[in-house]
Amino acid sequence: MKGSTHLAIGVVIGAAAACYYPFDLKHAAYYVTVAGFSALSPDLDGNNLLSAKLGKLSRLIRRGALGLSALAMAVAAYLLIAGKQADPKLVLFAVPVFLLMLVAGNGAIRNALVSLCGGGLLYAGFRDQLDWLVGFGIYVAWAPWLAHRGMTHTIWATALWGWIGLGLERYLGVPGIAMTAVVGYASHLVADTLTPSGVKWLFPLYGKSIKLRVF
Repeated sequence: MKGSTHLAIGVVIGAAAACYYPFDLKHAAYYVTVAGFSALSPDLDGNNLLSAKLGKLSRLIRRGALGLSALAMAVAAYLLIAGKQADPKLVLFAVPVFLLMLVAGNGAIRNALVSLCGGGLLYAGFRDQLDWLVGFGIYVAWAPWLAHRGMTHTIWATALWGWIGLGLERYLGVPGIAMTAVVGYASHLVADTLTPSGVKWLFPLYGKSIKLRVF
């Protein structure tokens, strides 16, 4: 299912939460943001709306690194041909980077950028002694390297997300944030269950995809 569809479902859930709980404009913004983000988060294990911009950045980084390392190798080769001494550091930098960029695809670089964001959240959580933020950072750093519709699309990940949401609710002092986060996250799994590929809700205990046909 498309990310825009998941986001739309999340926004509806957030709006419903804003109507259900005592209305406050700032709280309503929290509900919609949390639900929308939660509805997209399971797809951090692949290229989705949350990481699309990082996908473009990863392509720029890969092309730039390839170009700079190739230029550095060309300069080193020219210096050797001209009988001049090339700085060993130039070669030690250029060759590994060039080979790494040839092997690494744009997806791997994108995943590394997402993990870097997770690392920042993890650091902030440790710094401010916020367990839920540490958990959030671990999730963001770990998710990109998982198989698509794997561990992030399970009931266990939903429970973890609920724990993160509960910590955020206590931090913000806004009732219903945890429930909104869980419902938003679960909505993604339910929606994907309606697709032909289904969802492995109980992975790794039960490895088969669960599918529901509504028509």
